[in-house]
Amino acid sequence: MGCESCDFKNRIKEEFNAIKVTEKYLNSCTKLNSYSWLDELPDTSEKSNLVEVRFKNTRKEFFENSNKLRLTRGDIIAVEAMKGHDVGIVTLLGSMALLQFKRKTADLQNYMIRRIYRKATPDDVEKWKRGKEQENSTMIKAREIANNLKLDMKISDVEYQGDNTRAIFYYIAEGRIDYRELIKVFAKEFNIQIEMKQIGARQEAGLIGGLGSCGRELCCSTWKTNLNSVPIDVSRIQDLSPKAQFLTGKCGRLKCCLMYELDDYLEAWEDFPEHLLQLETEKGIAYKQKLDVLNKKVWYSYKNDYTSELIPVTTIRIREIIMMNKKGQKPKDLDQS
Repeated sequence: MGCESCDFKNRIKEEFNAIKVTEKYLNSCTKLNSYSWLDELPDTSEKSNLVEVRFKNTRKEFFENSNKLRLTRGDIIAVEAMKGHDVGIVTLLGSMALLQFKRKTADLQNYMIRRIYRKATPDDVEKWKRGKEQENSTMIKAREIANNLKLDMKISDVEYQGDNTRAIFYYIAEGRIDYRELIKVFAKEFNIQIEMKQIGARQEAGLIGGLGSCGRELCCSTWKTNLNSVPIDVSRIQDLSPKAQFLTGKCGRLKCCLMYELDDYLEAWEDFPEHLLQLETEKGIAYKQKLDVLNKKVWYSYKNDYTSELIPVTTIRIREIIMMNKKGQKPKDLDQS
C-alpha cells in the first residue's frame, strides 16, 4: 500500500503540519501494522488504560494512560523510558490494546508498564527528528569502530530515544561478544547512554524490511512476531526442491512461510502408505516418479525413467494394490483390478 493513500499517516502529518513532520520521520508504518477493528463501534477506550505505542521499525511497547489523555490512533506522544522520555506513535487503544497485550506478553504479572506523559509538543518532536537524522551516520560510524576493535559483529541498526539521551545499537554476532570496551568508545564518541541488543538474522530482516520472492513485503516485517527457527525437514515433507536459493529468505535462513502449510502436509501424509517405490501389476512393475501430497496422488511409470508415460494413482488405489501384492496377487493395471 502506498503512503499517499494511507489515512493513518495523513492524520499524523496533519497534526504536526506546522513543524513539517515528513514521511522521513514516519517511516515503517506498515511494519507490524495494527488494525483496530473496534474503531467503528461505541467507544471502548474507557475499558482499559493500556495504549500500544510504535517506535522505530518493529519495536512496540504498552503504556498506561494514567493521565486520561484523549488519544486517537496516530497521535505522537511522549512516554516514560528507563531514563528520560521516549517519543512514539499510538497504534491501539482500549480493548484492542488490552487484547494485544495479553496475546504478546508471556509474563503478565511481571511486565513493567510505564506511563504516558503527554501528547508530544513541538519541542519533543524537534528533538525526535534530530535523533532520527543522526541514526544512519551513527550506525556507519559504529560499524567502523567495531571493525577497528576487531569484534566479530555487525551493527544492524541504531535507534535513538526520543529525548536523544540514549540509543539502542542492534547487532548480529555468532556467539557472545565482550563489548565492554566498545560501549566506552561509543559513549565517548556519541555522548549518549548506550544499550547493546543482540538480534538474529530473522529479526534483522524484520527491522530492515524488504520484498520476498513472492513479491509481498516480508512477513517478519509486516505481521509475524514469532520468529522461530525452521527445521530443514519441512522441505522434504512438502516435497520441495532442496536447492537453497528456492528455500532461503532475505535473512539467509529457511523461509518462515515454509511452516504455514506444514500441518496440512503432515495430515495429508497420514493417508500415504509407507512403501511407495514399486507396485506389481500384470503389465509389469510400476515405479514411483513423482507425487502430489495435498491431492494425495502418486505418478508411476512402467519403466524407471521420466520419459515413460506417467500414470496418476490415488493413495486409496495404492493401498489396494499393496494389499494384493502382499497376498501374491497382481491387478491387470494400475487403474484396473
